[in-house]
Amino acid sequence: MITKIENASVGSPITRNGVSFFPVYIQQHSPLITTGLANGVHITERGDAEVPTLHVNNLTDSPVLLVEGETVNGGYQNRVLNVSVLVAATSDIDVPVSCVEQGRWGGGGEFSRGQTFAPRRVRREKTSSVSASVRTNGSRRSNQSTVWGSVHSELTRLGVDNETVALDGIGQLFTRGDRRGLEIEELVQMGPLVGQCGVVVSHGSRVVAADVFGSPDMFACHWAAVVRSNMLDAPGAARTTPSATRALRFLRKFANASAAVAPGVGLGREHHVTTPRLVGQALVWDDILVHASAFAVAA
Repeated sequence: MITKIENASVGSPITRNGVSFFPVYIQQHSPLITTGLANGVHITERGDAEVPTLHVNNLTDSPVLLVEGETVNGGYQNRVLNVSVLVAATSDIDVPVSCVEQGRWGGGGEFSRGQTFAPRRVRREKTSSVSASVRTNGSRRSNQSTVWGSVHSELTRLGVDNETVALDGIGQLFTRGDRRGLEIEELVQMGPLVGQCGVVVSHGSRVVAADVFGSPDMFACHWAAVVRSNMLDAPGAARTTPSATRALRFLRKFANASAAVAPGVGLGREHHVTTPRLVGQALVWDDILVHASAFAVAA
């Protein structure tokens, strides 16, 4: 059981364009962890550059969180983080990633973090295949062809076309100034709420995803990216009413599901959950929840 999620509470949602964001609150001592665009953290290709791994150097005096689903752009091709990784202070480490730019292998240089997480369906498919890898061989590798398929589907669905089939192309949707772009940026400006540590996302009463962080400060660093990624598949209208009861039920099903537990890539330990109804992962460090993400399988 992931106790902090089991005991979480939710508040009244913000709803736009058929997407509802329920604020999530947890009770725990706030960990001294840096996340977001931390100075002194460098993400680069490895010396023997390969698709499924990047190198991270943390020059700071605090552990730094890299979050499952966040995108990093640059290097030889853009990537997405396969799992949440807590990089120890003044250390370096290799982290598992998936490619989200199929048509480029070259360029080099450091990576910068994207303005949005990968879309929900890309994260769900990646998380499902990583969980399978953990169970079968202990690795955190995704099924790269499945991830590419999800990227193609999302770019096609959103009407985004670019030369290298890069997921980063969805960034243009946030700057168009059309109704969708304005709704997204309006939502970004509305949150997060005081004490909020995460969100449960629903389309009407149908819960589709959740992201929960270890503290309000950690969540605040990623609020905009979480909102943007979840608004990418806004249904436009919901025929059912958002339900706090269903939001809590989703969190508790995730918290109580049987999980494959493994040492973290960095600090802490990972919980990988796969059930017929949801997939997800959580990173726990000394009994402190660092980050968890979960996705409904059929949504």
